[in-house]
Amino acid sequence: MPNAFNQKIIDEFRAHHGRMSGSFEGARLLLLTTTGARTGTPHTTPVGYLPDGGERVLVIASAGGSPRHPDWYRNLLVHPEVTVESGVFTYRARAEVLTGEERERAFARAVDTDPGWQAYQEKAGGRMIPVVALYEIAQGGPPNIAAGSPGEAIRLVHDMFRRELDLIRGEMAAGKGSTLGAQLRVNCLTLCQGLHNHHTGEDTALFPFLADRHPHLAPTLERLREEHGRIADLVAELRRAVSGEHPDPAVARAEVDRLTAELEAHLTYEEEQLVPLLDAR
Repeated sequence: MPNAFNQKIIDEFRAHHGRMSGSFEGARLLLLTTTGARTGTPHTTPVGYLPDGGERVLVIASAGGSPRHPDWYRNLLVHPEVTVESGVFTYRARAEVLTGEERERAFARAVDTDPGWQAYQEKAGGRMIPVVALYEIAQGGPPNIAAGSPGEAIRLVHDMFRRELDLIRGEMAAGKGSTLGAQLRVNCLTLCQGLHNHHTGEDTALFPFLADRHPHLAPTLERLREEHGRIADLVAELRRAVSGEHPDPAVARAEVDRLTAELEAHLTYEEEQLVPLLDAR
């Protein structure tokens, strides 16, 4: 069983689909369930994560700067298949410890975002704090979403994108100087990939399903597809704005604002039009 402090975080995380209050408000957290190295029993731990593209997320085994690795890290060394809860999605993942230059680059990005990671490394003494990549293991069928109905699932996924855009805008507002942090660039690119995947899934699966059962939705679905095209163009502009050797933070902020406005209008319209039908009994 988790300790009382962690259990309180876990309960709030699950109750509010990853949105936290207090000192964890605005934090990127996930719940990581590992298999005990000695006991073989499952152990769930809240951990911070870093977006790292569409294929994986990164977690850092800081243990608050302890000279000893955290239990969850020792567990995954023995049992590298884990379960990840994002607040919306639950999935199996394969854990891989980063080494060499790849680990150094990832840790440097984390420190650039939050110097507290470097403070933990200094406090840990001779222990090099590990960085672990979690790769989702592909499963057949629809994703496992913590929702009670199809309509709620749509709203939760939409809110996930809203939240990530809020976080990115906050990170950009807090940025200093004329450079765009490396991790912030990765956050933007990860968001872009997530939007692409989500809209591709709607275009190829959800919309044809609805069109077959609700022919009167044809104009609505056509509008939503057209909006997907406009959003794809804005995503491409954001990709360009954060790529290259010296991206301009002002340009990137402007592109995030444009994407936020277009996406919010799209998500709101989609929820108004589709959620009632998806939740109809």
